[in-house]
Parts: sequence; structure tokens; C-alpha cells
Amino acid sequence: MLRSIVAASLMASAVACVKPPDTVLQQLMDARRLSADLSLQFTKTEDASNRAVMADTDAASITFAREAEQATHAIQKDVAAVEPVVSSLGFSHEAELIEEFNHQFDQYRALDHKILELAVENTNLKAQRLSFGPAQEAADTFRRSLEAVVPADPARDGWRAKALIATAVMNVREIQAQHAPHIAEPSDDEMTRLEKRMAACETEVRNTLKAIAGLASASSRSQITAASADFDRFVGITEQIVKLSRQNTNVRSLALSLGEKRTLAAACESSLRALQDGLSTRDFRATR
Repeated sequence: MLRSIVAASLMASAVACVKPPDTVLQQLMDARRLSADLSLQFTKTEDASNRAVMADTDAASITFAREAEQATHAIQKDVAAVEPVVSSLGFSHEAELIEEFNHQFDQYRALDHKILELAVENTNLKAQRLSFGPAQEAADTFRRSLEAVVPADPARDGWRAKALIATAVMNVREIQAQHAPHIAEPSDDEMTRLEKRMAACETEVRNTLKAIAGLASASSRSQITAASADFDRFVGITEQIVKLSRQNTNVRSLALSLGEKRTLAAACESSLRALQDGLSTRDFRATR
């Protein structure tokens, strides 16, 4: 009698655990759909993040960074939805793949957050704009002010004055020429070397301005004063460029994107492909 009762109880439990075929099939379809969307959203977040790093305006960087964050939220939503479905179907291998992806994506997300924070600051891009805009304008104004200087004794000092003016302009152009490599340089030591070179040129310009002032006519004093002011403005802008360049947010975000992030992304993609492949091999009979 007891044996019959136990047998009946086990049979009832087994029947209770059997799901209707249409429910099982729907769960399998849901799992496949969610895993496909996971891959799609991961591709979206990776693409948007890369565009944020490569964007040439602050507005574009911010827009793409937001797109990356939205795709990241969609990934988290898909994972939260697919986990219980796979568990309910009893797919232990696929459950392990989801857990593996979660671990990898946590690392990817932390790194990507850091990359996006750097990318939207755009310090290298801002430095470049200063170099090509205000710094270029100040350098050109400096040249025009100096070229208007007339020596007190043109017959005696005319050629010397021209040589000094050319030397001053050449050193300003040399400082300008160091802007671009400084902005693109990832090494602090190399940036320091470039800054020392710019400082030497600045000293040379100031010394040359004193020599030119000693030759200038009284009517050219205002041009000397203007040139000195132009150069001070140029130096001030160069200091801003160096400060922004030293932060190196664009260079650092690009280096992380092309290095560590690429490795983490490949691992995430591998897990997602394995998850999709695993679910694609499951058929209706395997779920019964």
C-alpha cells in the first residue's frame, strides 16, 4: 500500500513537471530571439563607442556615447530576460555561456565607461583647434606687426633688421610646428622634450625682439609693442594647448579602444556566438 502511494506521488510530481509542448517551444524561440538581440546590441554598443572615440566634435562624441550607453542597457535587459528562460529549459551549457558572458561584459563595460569618459573630454581635439585657430592667428599678427618695423638708420641697419625679424618669425613658426607632434604624442617624456624645444624658441624670440627694438625708429615703437603683445598672446595660447595635450584624453581613449577593449570585445563576441550556436542545435525533442 505504501509503495503504491509513493509511486502515485512520484508520477504526479513528474506530470506536474512536464510543460505543455507549446510553452516549451515558445521558450526555446524566446531564448533564440533574446540571444540574437544580445549579439545585435553588443555590436551596437561597440560601434557607438568606437564612433565616440573617433568623433571630431564634442556634440558627436556625446551623442555616440549616449548611444553606447543605451545599447548597454539593452544588453543588460536581454541578459535578465534570457537567463530564467534558459534555466527553465534546463540548458546547463547555455546557462554557463550566459554566466561567462556576464563576467566578460562586466569587464568590458567598466573599461568602455572609462573610454567614453575620456572620449567626450576631447582635450587633444580642443588643443588642435586652438593650434589651427587662435594660435595661427596670433602668429600671423605677430609677423605682420614685425614686418611693419622700420629701422632708425635703414642704410646701416636695414638688412640686419630684416634678418632679426626673419629669425623671430622663424622661431614662432618652430613653436607652431611642435604643436601637432605634442598633441599626438602619448609619451610624457617626449612631450617634455618638445616643451623644452618650444621654451628655447620662446627665449630666442624675446631676445630677438629686444635687438629689433634697439634698431627701430621712434615711429616703429608702437609696432614693437604690438608685436610683443601678439607674442605674449601666442605663448599664452600655446600654454593652453600644452595643458590640454598633456591630458591626452583622445590619445588614451584610442589606445584603450585598439588594445585592451578589443581583446575583451572578442571574448564577449565568442561567448555570444557559442550561445547562439548552442540554442540553434536544440530542437523541440531536446526540451521535452
